[in-house]
Amino acid sequence: MREKLNDNPRAQLAIVGVLLLLAGVFFMSTMGKGSAEEGKEEESSAPAAAVAVPIEGSPTSLPAVSSGVGAPPPLPRSVTAAFAADDTVVLLFVRPGGIDDRMVAAALLRLHSFPGVVTFVVPASRIARYAEIAQGANVNRVPALVVLRPKRLDAAVSTASVHYGYQSPESVEQAVIDAGYKGRTVPYHP
Repeated sequence: MREKLNDNPRAQLAIVGVLLLLAGVFFMSTMGKGSAEEGKEEESSAPAAAVAVPIEGSPTSLPAVSSGVGAPPPLPRSVTAAFAADDTVVLLFVRPGGIDDRMVAAALLRLHSFPGVVTFVVPASRIARYAEIAQGANVNRVPALVVLRPKRLDAAVSTASVHYGYQSPESVEQAVIDAGYKGRTVPYHP
């Protein structure tokens, strides 16, 4: 049997085709399975400003997200209240069970001693609830640490920085410190 398979390219092609088909069926059957941890949060009637960061770690801004048909849902009231209170808002989008996700979430504990900093850990399955921020900041993978600058430091449109992957406690602290910086910035040219 093995000799016939080794000598017959059509049989080899058929076996490879069947294996690819089985892999495709397996892949399609595992897509779209969500988490049962979805909870409900109160909605805010006041829309928040949009944020965006196309380059990892460097803050930029975009115009406000529109309202109406197809607009993202309003942010949770606790997030808009923290932003309205002029706090630095730190969102960590995680995949529950991820090793690096868990380590970055643990690093957020050091921020409890920072005055005016509010942290939120959001499972990736609930990212749509934070779409106004996640889309504006172009979040495309997890773990994603999104740090919104306090409202008083931005003129019209808020800005944020996005940091992907593992972040040490020191780098999380530095991201928050950077968000609160109100001095002059000088471009770097190597």
